[in-house]
Amino acid sequence: MGLDYIEILKVIFLGIVEGITEWLPISSTGHMLLVDEFITLNMSETFKEMFFVVIQLGAILAVVNIFWKKMIPFQFKDKTQPIIKKETFSLWFKVVLACIPGAFITILFDDYIETHLHTPVVIAAALIFYGIAFIVIEMWNKERLSTISKLEDITCQTALLIGLFQVLSIIPGTSRSGATIIGALLIGVSRVVAAEFTFFLAVPVMFGLSAIKILKFGLSFTNEELLILVIGMAVAFAVSVLVIKFLMGYIKKHDFQLFGLYRIVLGIAVLLVFAVR
Repeated sequence: MGLDYIEILKVIFLGIVEGITEWLPISSTGHMLLVDEFITLNMSETFKEMFFVVIQLGAILAVVNIFWKKMIPFQFKDKTQPIIKKETFSLWFKVVLACIPGAFITILFDDYIETHLHTPVVIAAALIFYGIAFIVIEMWNKERLSTISKLEDITCQTALLIGLFQVLSIIPGTSRSGATIIGALLIGVSRVVAAEFTFFLAVPVMFGLSAIKILKFGLSFTNEELLILVIGMAVAFAVSVLVIKFLMGYIKKHDFQLFGLYRIVLGIAVLLVFAVR
């Protein structure tokens, strides 16, 4: 039996939510889990658990599309002779270094986190806590000058420190981009560079997490499951392209306090809604 139009609309809506929230520091996983409380896909719990991670591949492909020239470590002269871009190889080494702490913690605790912490209360608490953190850090940053204003100026030590902050994002509601941006801001990285490094960092992280989730689920998808994944990723890709361009323009003129305020308001709303329910 094929998908009815209601289920397709649900998937499109989830793709839009993913595309918006993956790159804004407001927690995509938190939003997806909360939306699922009200707009539930008629699929198995194991599929939805995998879907909420794998749909992020669409958002990641948007990053690859936009930053392709910065991400590819080769430049072709006269379209035939490849030139190795050493600075890009160096950057990818730092990205891999930053991924190690998160990969280690995820392998150890992912199942426990999903079983015990994927709850509205935990999500709301994380939204509020890091919302306050964004506001406090940005107010503090008004008195400071950024010490790292270029992507290539990020050192291995800085990359590893940012990777340690990324570990915090294993708690739903934290936001992977939010955790890494907060960490980067604290150690003196400019907003634009913090966002760009977060984009680079997302590529291996999300490809790795998606591979783990697909292998745990198994490769035997039904036609309906495969269609849901394709639609969700396609919508997430299209929306992400727009959101990334918006964010990079926004942070050149503004700080992250507005996102902090949004997180606090959303977290309080979630607590109130579920308290009433």
